[in-house]
Amino acid sequence: MTLKIIFHKKLFVSLTLYFASQMMKKIFFVLILCLTGTFIYAQNNGNEINPVSLPDSSLKIIEESFDFGKIPQGKPVHHNFEIINTGKSAMKLVNVQASCGCTTPEWEKDKDIPANGKSIIKVGYNAASEGIFTKNITITYNDNQTKLITIKGEVWKTPSASAPSNSTVNDLKD
Repeated sequence: MTLKIIFHKKLFVSLTLYFASQMMKKIFFVLILCLTGTFIYAQNNGNEINPVSLPDSSLKIIEESFDFGKIPQGKPVHHNFEIINTGKSAMKLVNVQASCGCTTPEWEKDKDIPANGKSIIKVGYNAASEGIFTKNITITYNDNQTKLITIKGEVWKTPSASAPSNSTVNDLKD
């Protein structure tokens, strides 16, 4: 008889837990459904949605990346990036900034680029450190628009001394 009571208690507890979990799932589902509806309604409260107009990207960079290849350590290198104003009005380069001090951009700071006009950004790299490098240069134009150009390459270490002297060369001359 006690075995029968224990079995009924276990069955009762199991069924209670099962129905409780099923009820919790339903309550959770209804709660998520209500919250989703609230969020959707909050996004558009009956007013018309005005599309955001993105600024016209009127700066075209002919070559966005340049690879110097292998360059000797201590030899500065330069590359000219050509840019074109494809917009309908004049454009001004506000700033051209390198990601570190080893890279130096040069540009005409006080000159506007007319519509369909061209300009040059000269980027230099001093090659002081040995190894592979990748440097980003950020171009800021028309007050708040930006574009990136990149230089990369590998600096190889130059020998510290010239080739050793060869004393047997004189023997060959005789």
